[in-house]
Amino acid sequence: MSYRRRTWSEKLADAKGLPKIGRVEGKMSRKWGEGTMGVPAPVEVDELMRRVPRGSVITINDLRIALAKKHGVDIGCPITTGIFAWIAAHAASEQEAAGKKRVTPWWRTLKTGGELNAKYPGGVGEQARRLRAEGHRIVQKGKRLLVSERDPDL
Repeated sequence: MSYRRRTWSEKLADAKGLPKIGRVEGKMSRKWGEGTMGVPAPVEVDELMRRVPRGSVITINDLRIALAKKHGVDIGCPITTGIFAWIAAHAASEQEAAGKKRVTPWWRTLKTGGELNAKYPGGVGEQARRLRAEGHRIVQKGKRLLVSERDPDL
């Protein structure tokens, strides 16, 4: 029996019974605080990423805040939100490679603090190239690349 690896698009569409709401307990409460947490479905993260207009950016924390508000909880899960953004980015890249013109603009979703994400398709180089094409200024701080601001000349 052969095993077929699932595509990124299949992973994105697999809700795995999500979203789920639960209490923040145990070791998690020391890091994330008290209250309730929402674990989003992958497509919910993708839907938010799709809404970011050209020339704008959003962070994983912004996604978490929007997801928490949507589900009426105190926090959006930081781990799954990041993983699902990564899956959405690779699914979009896969769709783009297949000839689809309108895909999720994954390059507009940044890590906390405006940092580019090395785990996205093509690494930080590709993300930086796409962001610069939309008018963003990219700066290097140590080993990290960050979006500084919009280039006023574009």
